[in-house]
Amino acid sequence: MPIVDVTCASTVDEERLVSLLEMLPHAVSLAVECPEEPYDRVLRPGDVDLRVRHRGVHDVGGLDVVVEVRSKWFESRSRNRQERCDRLCAAIVKAVGIASVGVYLSLPVAAWSQGD
Repeated sequence: MPIVDVTCASTVDEERLVSLLEMLPHAVSLAVECPEEPYDRVLRPGDVDLRVRHRGVHDVGGLDVVVEVRSKWFESRSRNRQERCDRLCAAIVKAVGIASVGVYLSLPVAAWSQGD
């Protein structure tokens, strides 16, 4: 279950933000797909958790959109994490038409539990 934090600059209009939020769950699921946690193309509650915030007046950053993805470490994910990150970044740029995008993929050793 990836947790995704999205930070947007004030220059990102509502239409592009909505497009980004619509495409991210699927794109992130593809980016972290692995044999241990396969993606069956059907997202259920709890599969991807999106959190969005706009950059504040005291925040510093040069990109219009920063997407941070945290998903549980598996050897199969870690072997090609840079490629996974690059593909996700390219998918975001293509989908929303914003070139000023950064993607940070973190694969910590973690556990996840979820109730119904």
